[in-house]
Amino acid sequence: MKIFNPKYVYTSNEFLNDAGILVDDDGIIRKICDFQELKAKYPQAEVETWKNMVMVPGGVNVHNHSFQILLRGIAADRPFLEWRDKSLYHYSPLMTKEDIYVGALFCFAEMMKRGVTCVSDFFYLHNFGTDSDYEIIRAAKDLGMRLVLSRTMYDWDGAPSEYVETIDRAVKSTKMLADEFNGKTKDMITVLPSPHSLHAASPDMIVAGHELAKELGTRFHIHVAEEKFEVEQVMREHNGLSTIEYLDKLGVVDEHMMIIHGVYLKPEEIKLMGERGVGLAYCPSSNMFLADGITNIPDMIQNDVLIGLGTDGACGNNRNSVFEEMRMVSILQKAATCDAMCVNYKQAFDMGTINGGKLLGLPVGDIKEGMRADFAGIDLDDLSMLPISENLEQMLANIVYSLEPTAVKNVVINGKDTVHDGIICGISEEELVEKVRDTMKALNAK
Repeated sequence: MKIFNPKYVYTSNEFLNDAGILVDDDGIIRKICDFQELKAKYPQAEVETWKNMVMVPGGVNVHNHSFQILLRGIAADRPFLEWRDKSLYHYSPLMTKEDIYVGALFCFAEMMKRGVTCVSDFFYLHNFGTDSDYEIIRAAKDLGMRLVLSRTMYDWDGAPSEYVETIDRAVKSTKMLADEFNGKTKDMITVLPSPHSLHAASPDMIVAGHELAKELGTRFHIHVAEEKFEVEQVMREHNGLSTIEYLDKLGVVDEHMMIIHGVYLKPEEIKLMGERGVGLAYCPSSNMFLADGITNIPDMIQNDVLIGLGTDGACGNNRNSVFEEMRMVSILQKAATCDAMCVNYKQAFDMGTINGGKLLGLPVGDIKEGMRADFAGIDLDDLSMLPISENLEQMLANIVYSLEPTAVKNVVINGKDTVHDGIICGISEEELVEKVRDTMKALNAK
């Protein structure tokens, strides 16, 4: 057992001063109370003191493509389809299993240093079958990152052949991985189905993903209405139906669905999402970087749509921080609506933490008894966190609006230290830098 003792802890919507957080050997929070009281009751427990830090729930990244970090800066400032063809479609078919591993290791390490403790990796490089998936899992295990492998189901023949699987193969592979990991790893590895999108997965593939999610008791993830071309294509091919309307015709719009992006949706589609329990993975920085448009988040909130935050791939965002996305969701929506109160800092923080845990079906995103011990320790002496007054709510506002990565000093996942004093515990950062350089040198030589 271990007792963590930060100066402040943000738990269940309030700040506690000089609290102790007791974590058992399985990584579960067992008790939160006065530190001295907890220490007296459990004298045998190891104590870890976080001097002048505030402990907050770790960021939950509900949508990412880990391998894309190797393509960061390639084909920047290009229209979406040109960006896709010059970066993703060119480089990803060239990647070896080791490249996939290095990309995931690099991606997860960077986001971990920025306070992310759980990531849903929407992964679609199937050129080595499930061996590719195991490389993502290996990287997460080596770092101690909590991973949801959002295994992509992709059968559009216009994409690189390395992405494509038959429906039977996609279902069989995803189910095999889910049977191996779900419920058997202290929630560290979870697998769920993810039909890519209406333009990259056939109707039968989407239905198969939905059926598998019901069987596994998970959500299924799918890109929806990210780009105008997808909406126009669906309307052209399906008698004027919009994306959610067509998906509803397929019978998949229910509590198992989590859509990604949702930029171009009609009010009645958003209303249906709220009524059916459909979730949203919102990626504001990616939508801005790729000139995709602005999702109507205030309308989503009004219709009780559960919203989590994603970074998306690092070649279509360039940063890997959920805390950054908290800032972006709020200020982008303020600019779009000219309403300073349309998304406040508390709502933004929840989107990046507890909402993400709920969307992924995991007991993470809050610091409370019975949940997994996934924390980030933020240095209150970091310039980006100053000033802080006696009103501790100012601390939360500063976390959302001004925090810089330098302020994230400690990260704990499942009760284990994964970043300490700004240094990753599981790997040598110098060796990681060399791995990335060698990987890109080999890729660019092909």
